Amino acid sequence: MTFVDFRSGFVAVVGRPNVGKSTLVNALVEEKISIVSSNPNTTRTQVRGILSRDDTQVVFVDTPGIHKPRSALGARLNDSATDALGDADLVVAVVDVSAKTGPGDKRILEASPKGSFLVLNKIDRASKQMLVERLTELSSYDFDEYFPVSASTLEGINELRTAIIARLPSGPPYYPIGTTKDTTDTEWIAELVREALLDTLREELPHSIATAVTEVEGKYLRCEIFVERSSQKGIVLGKGGENLKRVGTLVRASMPSGMFLDLVVKVAKDWQSTPSFLDDLGL
Repeated sequence: MTFVDFRSGFVAVVGRPNVGKSTLVNALVEEKISIVSSNPNTTRTQVRGILSRDDTQVVFVDTPGIHKPRSALGARLNDSATDALGDADLVVAVVDVSAKTGPGDKRILEASPKGSFLVLNKIDRASKQMLVERLTELSSYDFDEYFPVSASTLEGINELRTAIIARLPSGPPYYPIGTTKDTTDTEWIAELVREALLDTLREELPHSIATAVTEVEGKYLRCEIFVERSSQKGIVLGKGGENLKRVGTLVRASMPSGMFLDLVVKVAKDWQSTPSFLDDLGL
């Protein structure tokens, strides 16, 4: 096969927090690539999900939600998302069709380059009248194509995937066939721990938590959970350690059998505003 017969490219998925970008990427790749939570800014780095077929490879880049930053971490999340706009072969901007278009949406819509696609996600939560109204409103923006979808129910996903593939240029595969994500096993475990914490703690400490695997030896794996204040440590642990036990149970269900996961909670004061700490986390 020559590269003339093969399509490949990078597709940046951008939008404000909580519009469903990670759920959309997972649906398009047909595998869990990014952790998912109802908390905003769950995605903290560019996460690449790779869809490979006989004649195609699509590298979907799941980006942090673009928002008004209040810390060094927030600024870095925005930089990560906007950097993806210039590096992609195609930009897919995502809005929540069940919510009104806000200032954050408008900034992203206006920043999306010519030739981008617009995805109106969460149609399962919107009435037909609401969908028509939003399509009429958003048609004023210069997007090549508009796709009403539901990433959670998969409605419209096949049509979107087909259109994305048709837009890719000829080129070689960027990853070995069979690869579905570019995160390492330890990075993925750290993300699963953070997802389980977000699910367990709900809205109590979503932005104050960071996770990192700091030791791997044989079947032993140590994951450290960082909070910003001593008072938050008790919340993560829970009464009698019940929260941490639940997190461990959730994560071990996704790990190879026989692995031992050690969860340790530490205080890293004001880590969101400490550049050196963010560097260590790869953020």
